[in-house]
Amino acid sequence: MNKLQSILRRLPLHLVIIFLCIIWITPTVGLLVASVRPRQDVAESGWWMAFVPRRAVGQEEYRQYCASCHGKDGTAIAEADLSAAANIEQYRRSIALTAVLRRPLRDGSPHVEEMPDPQQMADILTYLRQLSGVETAATRPRFTISNYVDAMVGYAGRESYIESCVNGDPAADNACIGTGLTSERGMAKAFVNSLWVAIPSTILPILFASFAAYAFSWLEFRGRQLMFVILVALQIVPLQMTLIPIYRIYAKVGLTGTFLGVWLFHTGFGLPYAIYLTRNFLGSLPKDLFESAYLDGASHWTAFYKLAIPLSTPALASLAIFQFLWVWNDLLVALVFLGGQTPVLTWQISNLVGRFTGMHLLTAAAFISMILPMIVFFAMQRFFVRGLLAGSVKG
Repeated sequence: MNKLQSILRRLPLHLVIIFLCIIWITPTVGLLVASVRPRQDVAESGWWMAFVPRRAVGQEEYRQYCASCHGKDGTAIAEADLSAAANIEQYRRSIALTAVLRRPLRDGSPHVEEMPDPQQMADILTYLRQLSGVETAATRPRFTISNYVDAMVGYAGRESYIESCVNGDPAADNACIGTGLTSERGMAKAFVNSLWVAIPSTILPILFASFAAYAFSWLEFRGRQLMFVILVALQIVPLQMTLIPIYRIYAKVGLTGTFLGVWLFHTGFGLPYAIYLTRNFLGSLPKDLFESAYLDGASHWTAFYKLAIPLSTPALASLAIFQFLWVWNDLLVALVFLGGQTPVLTWQISNLVGRFTGMHLLTAAAFISMILPMIVFFAMQRFFVRGLLAGSVKG
């Protein structure tokens, strides 16, 4: 009975936690599902429709605007047989079908009494493609990786990159020109550039912060507390205030447009918080442990890499998560110091919004940018809470 009462008392808390987890996970699941759906499915319905049978898109619209003349099966007018694949293949996009409906018939009467709106027109064309057999369940799978391939190589043509540029004739499709894993407009090159920015910009602050934190914790020197207070105060300096001065300095020494300039910038702005977090953790370690090491003849260097670093793994892992996520998702610094000539993922995604209109590319590109931070977080999440609580309790 006591166990049951304990479960019932904790049940509201568990329900709230489950509810919050669902709220946070649902957008990620939706983005993943949308990123592997075919282009037409993404344009027609929400991601949750991927788990239900496809509805007959455009059937009601076809009956309203077309069935009275062309018949239910589209064969009533022989010279305009809507069930013939050759006829429907001419209309790749709904705008081409709109142009036909705007032209009057031979007797001068309007093709339709009332023009369908753009969404209705797109639904009608979808139904005609299914009616004529141009597009069936076999030719349009429920899930595909073509979106990821198109986003990685920077392809924005009518078909997928694999259909047009690999299996088809690349010379016949202008969209194939300039595409590939080394293309400046694809996500593959931007992914590599982001790695070149994020990895050194994560390692360098942690490396320097470890030395500084040990000095602030276990070395006695004049002005130690004052320097630490100044260092903590530097955390409130807005990054945007320094962009122009540092850019002018970089221009004089030739660091603009280089990875080294971005590494130094992220290192400089990551150090105050990195030193603060690491110092709090090292300062909470038992003093007797280090005094015993010194009595045994250990130098500060030996105590640093044999005691301080292994024991501060939770704090360093937590710091690595914060710094990596911040640098990986940064757009402003990369845009100012690297520009579009060396695009990173955040810049390339914003470029996709303006260059491509397909949401299928945007969802795939967004998930590509998310996958590595998720891997980093889940790989180090066991240290995350311990690192956040670094130095908060002493006993």
